[in-house]
Amino acid sequence: MSFTDVIKKSVLEGFNNGDLSTTGIIVILMVTLLLSAYVYFVYTLVNKGTMYDREYHISMAMISVVTAGIIIAMQSNIVISLGMVGALSIVRFRTAIKSPMDLLFLFWSIGNGIICGAGLFEVAIIVSLMVSIGIWGFEFLPGVKKPYLLIISTDNELDEDVMIGEISKFSRQFQIKSRNHKKSNTDYLIELKTKQEKELLSALGQVNGVEEYSLMTQTGEVRF
Repeated sequence: MSFTDVIKKSVLEGFNNGDLSTTGIIVILMVTLLLSAYVYFVYTLVNKGTMYDREYHISMAMISVVTAGIIIAMQSNIVISLGMVGALSIVRFRTAIKSPMDLLFLFWSIGNGIICGAGLFEVAIIVSLMVSIGIWGFEFLPGVKKPYLLIISTDNELDEDVMIGEISKFSRQFQIKSRNHKKSNTDYLIELKTKQEKELLSALGQVNGVEEYSLMTQTGEVRF
């Protein structure tokens, strides 16, 4: 037997070649579906976004069942396996993932499908439990306090040094990110950290030249 024949034999023996029964396929997909329901439930509890996308929520959970079916098909036949690799290599998914947490749940769901499709149910269950513990555990750990974004609209009578002096009384860390000058007014965008929000806004209201001001919580990355 030549070296090529040995390679061919070892590759072909690595496939079940249809040994998996219909009952076995149903069991794999049912276990995957149960884990998908668990991922769906955890996402419901964890999601804090203001823009909830129900279609993403359902598809994120069900993608593990589809992945499990692909893994089963790839194990059963080498031709299907090679064809699936070629098909997936030309697919381009253009749906934007807006939140890192959404990305985590998407990979979690795909991982469950791959692991369950290989028949490693215990591994999938342990991974799901560990991910859940990790998500809720890190929620209770103290994190870095997010800075505020202060938007101030002023007229030409404003003394910028006076305004900055008032801000410095209530915030030790602040930075002017942008100044938008117009003929009649100037808009400021300031990033700052403070624990005295009400006092800061009250002081800004007393500054001559300040027309409008708004303090917003920064919930994501802002680039200037």
